[in-house]
Amino acid sequence: MPENVSFLRNRTELGHGRTLGQSARPAWVITVLASVLIFTTVVDILGNLMVIISVLRNRKLRNAGNVFVVSLAFADLVVAFYPYPLVLYAIFHDGWSLGDTQCKVSGFLMGLSVIGSIFNITGIAINRYCYICHSFSYDKLYSYRNTLLFVALIWALTVVAIVPNFFVGSLQYDPRIFSCTFAQTVSSSYTITVVVIHFIVPIMVVTFCYLRIWILVIQVRRKVKSEVRPRLKPSDLRNFITMFVVFVLFAICWAPLNFIGLAVSINPQAVVPRIPEWLFVVSYFMAYFNSCLNAIIYGLLNQNFRKEYKRIVMSMWMPRLFFQETSRGGTEAMKSKPSPGLNNNEQMQGETL
Repeated sequence: MPENVSFLRNRTELGHGRTLGQSARPAWVITVLASVLIFTTVVDILGNLMVIISVLRNRKLRNAGNVFVVSLAFADLVVAFYPYPLVLYAIFHDGWSLGDTQCKVSGFLMGLSVIGSIFNITGIAINRYCYICHSFSYDKLYSYRNTLLFVALIWALTVVAIVPNFFVGSLQYDPRIFSCTFAQTVSSSYTITVVVIHFIVPIMVVTFCYLRIWILVIQVRRKVKSEVRPRLKPSDLRNFITMFVVFVLFAICWAPLNFIGLAVSINPQAVVPRIPEWLFVVSYFMAYFNSCLNAIIYGLLNQNFRKEYKRIVMSMWMPRLFFQETSRGGTEAMKSKPSPGLNNNEQMQGETL
């Protein structure tokens, strides 16, 4: 094992604190990191729980497309309930003192959330692409049963993608970010594989799907398609834009960390000393921050989610309202003709862009 890799071993020898020669961070830095993570955790939990409850309560939101949205919300919740609190504990105690098992579990769940998120975002993009660009086969492809199978496949692939970390030994504590996470310097070839399969390839697939959708939108607007072209309702476009924003923000938040990992894996000895610690820390906490953004985006850009958020908040003072809303609609909406995820308004028959 390379000398600059075994963070856990260093932590054991030095009481799971910072390495020799490293001075404690200034109090304001600790305050900023803790504040960002506390805000992220609180908004992550409240926001994504409201997303899940909104889909369950609102008939208009119960459709095949939003199954992926709920799955994405679950992926974001995973880190908020376990890894983030442990990171906060390490920040306040200036080191890891919870043992190797907790570290491995925290790192596993962190990876499960990250890879689950990008795979679900990829699934959402493919769903959007099929609905808008291949609308005639959408109903059969995204039946209720098939959609659940697709989501199950996403999580099965996510678990398969995480398991190799236990054999490579890459889930380790990093004192720079107070986290048990993927160590980029364990194996150059493995890090390159992780970045390519878990980030670059999904980004390419999502980019292809959304690029094709944008091309179709432009063609429809310019009326250059044939008479058999699928009609695009304004709600379809708003739904697409909402999920496109989700994808763009994910890419922005996670790109710095992945590019740093790629650079480190290509030439560790030359690159590692040149990466400022502040840049590494900022890139990680940008990635952490992304887990609380999706619920905010839905509320800002989607009318149905925004209204449902308000109802959920109001039901805190009037619990009867919550149960009345939940009891309406049942599950028949999921069995009806699938509509694109995140229906913004009522379907407007005959209305095109």
